[in-house]
Amino acid sequence: MLIFSFVPVVLSLLVLGAHFLRFGQMPAVFGTLVLIGLLFVRRPWAARVVQVALVLATVEWLRTLMQLTVERMHAGQPYIRMALIIGAVAAVAALSAWLFQRRPLGDVYGLAPRSQATG
Repeated sequence: MLIFSFVPVVLSLLVLGAHFLRFGQMPAVFGTLVLIGLLFVRRPWAARVVQVALVLATVEWLRTLMQLTVERMHAGQPYIRMALIIGAVAAVAALSAWLFQRRPLGDVYGLAPRSQATG
């Protein structure tokens, strides 16, 4: 079950890397590859770095969504399908950041809240 928690995280980072590659931003592409490598470092700080990057990725996707929607609207091109796709990508990036706060990813990196036994 743990492997399935990593799927949206890795997918979000790969799609972000492809986004940067499309615009020739090679340092950002390299950065996304480093972030994928950080997933193998099972420390809270590594998870937080990836988590912050995923939140920033969500912001980047929303910025891109707004920019492309306005451009397409002004050009008289269809934009709804594009908006739905990029909106879904932004949602998966946000979900990926949130997954670090939940089990099992939170347990792997020592971030999940500990349940307190009553007694």
